[in-house]
Amino acid sequence: MIIGFIGLGNMGAPMAANLATAGHDVIGFDVAGTSARGVQNVGNITDAVKDADAVITMLPNGAILRAVADDILPAMKKGAVHIDCSTVDVDSARAAGDAANKHGILSVDAPVSGGVGGAENGTLTFMAGGSADAFALAAPLFEIMGQKAVHCGDIGAGQSAKICNNMILGITMIGTCEAFALADKLGLDRQKMFDVVSTSSGYSWTMNAYCPAPGVGPTSPADNDYKPGFAAELMLKDLRLSQQAAQASDAATPMGQAATELYEQFVEQEDGMGRDFSAMLPRFEKLGRNG
Repeated sequence: MIIGFIGLGNMGAPMAANLATAGHDVIGFDVAGTSARGVQNVGNITDAVKDADAVITMLPNGAILRAVADDILPAMKKGAVHIDCSTVDVDSARAAGDAANKHGILSVDAPVSGGVGGAENGTLTFMAGGSADAFALAAPLFEIMGQKAVHCGDIGAGQSAKICNNMILGITMIGTCEAFALADKLGLDRQKMFDVVSTSSGYSWTMNAYCPAPGVGPTSPADNDYKPGFAAELMLKDLRLSQQAAQASDAATPMGQAATELYEQFVEQEDGMGRDFSAMLPRFEKLGRNG
């Protein structure tokens, strides 16, 4: 296939490189001029998409997605598929899908989970929304870039699934960090804490696979001075998207709101910017009962 790839940043570049390694002709464009292994860069966004069978976008936010969609969709071939792997608000995903439909382009919103490591290793999980025909066109590319792709429903369903998943992740990480901070104050050894919780009802991904306590459990960013695998500011972005969606759909998410407020404080008023989202643990270590 000829694949246009728009957005060759920390996530997009390794995803595009994996597609090129698999034998596809990948034509890339990034406003910052970045490139990727095996990808042919062009200086104009329409040159990246005009001959493409599929166009993949990996962009920072919904406003940029809408603007890029306005640029690329009129230039794409009828019957091609636009696969947006950005994490954006549901309304922007649906707007891009509607615009694609008007231009005779198939569309899939397919945000990812797995971080930069998953992008590099081709082990991402894709949460996809779109028609069955659009998903069928995108599925072989998901198989190259990831280990799992779930067709969640119509356009916007992929973003909905990602937002709900990451709201759980943010809430759970805060709970895991609070529990370690409490265990410290109670004089409980962290390894003993892990041994109990990781095999009992407190089991969670944030405890068992991404433990925020250095030297405990599998290697995680906590063992690398909290250098980000998933940055706190990106967690804040996803939590804000969850609350935007909750507001729009009249959903009660008090824990999601509380997690959003805690990450806002951590990132915007404290030292969370540029640190892993699990660096909430040293934050809580410093605090007493009343903050």
